[in-house]
Amino acid sequence: MTAVEEWVARLADAGELTPDLVTAIVDVHGDRGRRAIEAVGESRVKGYRDFMVVVGYEDEYIVEDGQCGCADAEYNLDREDPDQLCWHAIAVRIADAIDAVDHHDMWYSDVRDFL
Repeated sequence: MTAVEEWVARLADAGELTPDLVTAIVDVHGDRGRRAIEAVGESRVKGYRDFMVVVGYEDEYIVEDGQCGCADAEYNLDREDPDQLCWHAIAVRIADAIDAVDHHDMWYSDVRDFL
């Protein structure tokens, strides 16, 4: 079991972010983990029919099948290492595990046209 799988399983069992789980996430992911926790706390993880989206400060980031196409994921992380994730992908895992996704019954591709 990878470190990510471990904290996701513990988080799903707990159903909430406990101090121990915050520490576990930050121990694995550092500042990316902190940013992800902040995004979940601010309800910036959105679920649409077609994608999960994390609202950043300058843009929205699509996370599909657990992967994100942001610059951090593309250039700084090893996609072969399952524990290396951008903060957007971490936020989606956290929000999903504790049922904190802000669901929208619409297609993101339709919403994106208005942004």
